[in-house]
Amino acid sequence: MYLMVPLILGLCIDKSTAIQIHGVYFQDSVTTGDMVLKFRGAGLLKWLFFKVYTAALYMPPDVSGENVLDDVPKKMEFHYLSNMSADQFKESGEPILLKNASADELARIRPEIDAINSMYRDVTKGDRYTLTYIPGKGTELALNGEVLGRIGGYEFAAIYYRIWLGENPVDDDFKSMLLNNAGQKFSSQ
Repeated sequence: MYLMVPLILGLCIDKSTAIQIHGVYFQDSVTTGDMVLKFRGAGLLKWLFFKVYTAALYMPPDVSGENVLDDVPKKMEFHYLSNMSADQFKESGEPILLKNASADELARIRPEIDAINSMYRDVTKGDRYTLTYIPGKGTELALNGEVLGRIGGYEFAAIYYRIWLGENPVDDDFKSMLLNNAGQKFSSQ
């Protein structure tokens, strides 16, 4: 028997194959184009005492976590636990990008950073953003299943994903959980 967990906009998650973390369900795999990406890890991001979002990382099963920033397919799914304005995305990402990329790198991709920042919309509790990179196609941003835009090029993806997966990520423990290096077990209910 399959139990379906309602999600936003009529989308559902099959609870029988889902992974639950902090009360949020994520599929054990996702299909992107003609590729199946497998759940790698998930974590809860907090800021001070506030729970901001729970996120999951999906990658091809044969790609190691050490190669997450390589030119390989990847998808991050963010389930928001609080409201956030579109401006907060830009404000929160910029300082982390500055810690993870040189001034020259950021100058080269500044138009792409501005483009993705212009795509962000306000979110409310329960909304889901996905950030999907497909080699040769680019990075796609979607909110609750609605594609907001795509940015071409591997260099942008390699730098932008550093916010969560770079040497100086938003949070080291969160990065470790996404890469499932923390040794934690996830329940699949």
